[in-house]
Amino acid sequence: MSDLLVRNVRPLGADPTDILIRDGIIVAIGPADMPQGIAVEDGGGAIAWPGLIDAHTHLDKTTWGMDWHENNREAVLRSRIDFERENRLAIGIDPHRQSMRHAISLAANGASHIRSHVDIDMTHGLRLVEGVQQTREALRDIIDIQIVAFPQSGVMVAPGVVDLLDQALANGCEVLGGIDPCGIDRDPKGQLDALFALASKHDVPIDIHLHEAGELGAFTMELIFERVRANGMQGRFAISHAFALGMNDHLRVGHLIEQIAALDIAIVTTGAPSATVPSVKRLREAGVRVGAGCDGIRDTWGPWGQPDMIDRATVIGMRNGFRSDADLRLALEIVSTGGAAAMGVPGHGVAVGSKADFTLLDGQTVAHAVVNTTAPRPLVIKAGRVIARGGRSIVEMP
Repeated sequence: MSDLLVRNVRPLGADPTDILIRDGIIVAIGPADMPQGIAVEDGGGAIAWPGLIDAHTHLDKTTWGMDWHENNREAVLRSRIDFERENRLAIGIDPHRQSMRHAISLAANGASHIRSHVDIDMTHGLRLVEGVQQTREALRDIIDIQIVAFPQSGVMVAPGVVDLLDQALANGCEVLGGIDPCGIDRDPKGQLDALFALASKHDVPIDIHLHEAGELGAFTMELIFERVRANGMQGRFAISHAFALGMNDHLRVGHLIEQIAALDIAIVTTGAPSATVPSVKRLREAGVRVGAGCDGIRDTWGPWGQPDMIDRATVIGMRNGFRSDADLRLALEIVSTGGAAAMGVPGHGVAVGSKADFTLLDGQTVAHAVVNTTAPRPLVIKAGRVIARGGRSIVEMP
């Protein structure tokens, strides 16, 4: 932790003022005299915004910084999963090096926290998790990384994976993942019961990938609701993607959202352009915690994506038909304080008493900052220290 005075910034887009930080906590917001023995930074009139949060990504997958990966495969979920699992070593995707590149880029672009789903399967065991754990330790002073033990290739269809998930949770993974209990495992009861049993044993939350669309996804959600109630996991479950909430049945979706809100289940969206996606505005109006993530970026699945949550706010805004300044502000909230709520990160904000995890944004207004995607973040603060300046991290890219 450190002390810092950041002058001439606009907290949350308000009038210019100063932010005083002591021991990594914001202790005052307002015109400040020059304290003795404290570092001072000039914010240049930029907007001070809570640290951006990538609440759904895959640090172990990216080919960022590597030679171009030629993708000549069909876009089918199961085949993409199988190709990646069987070929990632030959391609040279080192989980530590590549997760460093991804995480450093996110930090340089204003992120303060990451939730990364990391593959666990019978081919690689815990090797990929161990690589990302190395990265978490190496970058602990510039960004917080939460690791999800993620059975990408399935649970019930992959005997032995439950034991590996058990080991991963015992060895430092904070969250348990899952994936398409019907579509991947074809055994929703088996997968969900196994996941809830592991979560109960290790006292960890669950964050499940749910690509299942339409009525199939709604059916899986209802199975999840039953188990959240039975296991007392209200507030400790997240559904990522939640494509079923984008189906064209307003009343059906409304009933699902009512239950999601009542059980305090978080929804984490990526604004996937090629799928039906939930309405983030409708979810927020219902009181649902909504976060967002950049998902996989430039990997064997596809060439798209940037390690930048402002870019993702733009994707989500476009996918949700956002045009007004108020809606653009909502998109920015979802990739910052919304992600903090979804991940359970306390004290996240730009207010007296908040942790000093914030980024400066270049824009005339908050809405302008959201669409001003090519502008580097002038300054990024983590725990009261400057960790990036002008879009460049203090940690060199490997």
